[in-house]
Amino acid sequence: MQLSCPLVLDMSLGRLIVIAKNEFQAITGDPIEEVTIMVNTMKMFILMAALTALFIFAGQALGGQSGMAFALVMALAMNFLAYWYSDKLALSMSRAREVSYDQAPQLHAMIEKLARNAGLPKPKIYIMPGQTPNAFATGRNPEHSAVAVTEGLLQLLQRDELEGVIGHELGHIKNRDILISSVAAVMAGAISYLATMAQWAMIFGGGGSNDDEGRGNLVAMLVMMIVAPLAAAIIQMAISRSREYQADASGAKICGHPVSLANALQRLEEYNHRLPMKVNPATAQMYIVNPLAGGTMASLFSTHPPIQERIKRLRAMV
Repeated sequence: MQLSCPLVLDMSLGRLIVIAKNEFQAITGDPIEEVTIMVNTMKMFILMAALTALFIFAGQALGGQSGMAFALVMALAMNFLAYWYSDKLALSMSRAREVSYDQAPQLHAMIEKLARNAGLPKPKIYIMPGQTPNAFATGRNPEHSAVAVTEGLLQLLQRDELEGVIGHELGHIKNRDILISSVAAVMAGAISYLATMAQWAMIFGGGGSNDDEGRGNLVAMLVMMIVAPLAAAIIQMAISRSREYQADASGAKICGHPVSLANALQRLEEYNHRLPMKVNPATAQMYIVNPLAGGTMASLFSTHPPIQERIKRLRAMV
């Protein structure tokens, strides 16, 4: 069996903390679902710390100690901006429009019922143009959240399947992982931008004042240009894969029929392969299924877990 880089990273982290998970559950007696959410959150924060460290390394490769300090300040600033504005940016990039109860009464009633099942405040509701069925959730917390669905999703799915998809997105909100994903996307994008800066610096003669220092800076820039963006992408994808499994499980419990969510995932995967969406790759991880068409390499570095594995886990819940 061939394992992808993000999946290997996710499995390695899982092995490191599975003992802590079992011990914590045994000591506290908390329900296993709450412990799992807590452990997944811990895992994602570890991955986020790795992204921040990569960003600081990239700054040091570009500008030494001053570059590292600047990168640290920029990382804090970007995390702050991502906290407050990532939802608005994601909705704007997807061309989503907010719909009122009068404009979509059945959708509003469905989401209100499912949000009540999940113990969540009702999120804002958006509809995206396009016939490809897909959906995502965004927002910094349950009180400031939104669910966006495409026109194609509303037209394609049966009611129980649509409830499964909405339950999945509410699962993201309930698990409080949508903010972490948004920040990860911002950080990964920034690292790629720094790699581009390093490329231009090398073209225009970036380096030190003597031969040894110049060679050292050159090696650091080369490593940063090649390794840092790749590592950032793998970490970002591991974050996304971890959260999708948990949102599937939470969503199945919220809607009450995991098989319906499994059926919806199968149909969405097929349609998105035939009719991929035109979305910014940085936002692809937010959608319930990968909105971009993928070949072998795209599957290797996919932002989503294998769809058949997700379906298998959902059917096992019955």
